[in-house]
Amino acid sequence: MLIVTTNDAPGYRIVKTLGLARGITVRSRNIVSDAIGGLQSMLGGRVGAYVKLAETSRSEAYEELVAHAQGMGANAVIAMRYEANEIMEGVTEVLAYGTAVVVEPA
Repeated sequence: MLIVTTNDAPGYRIVKTLGLARGITVRSRNIVSDAIGGLQSMLGGRVGAYVKLAETSRSEAYEELVAHAQGMGANAVIAMRYEANEIMEGVTEVLAYGTAVVVEPA
């Protein structure tokens, strides 16, 4: 599966546009990561506990996007983006989305 953030895929020709594909996950912090993150934030610099949570959330949303696009019959996604929203304190929604397409080498 080819995933690009651009509106086209260099070296490929779009032969069919299938529509919007998306993947979503909702994750919450836990008491352990909050405690570790709080300590790390007081010291300054990278807050590893939250970096891991953010990366896990993005990875899950990305994998859901790929599965959705493949289910639509796509072999590529163009204009891929991430969006995140806090649903409530400590609970974040991460959305990965783009346009599912069928491409062939140019």
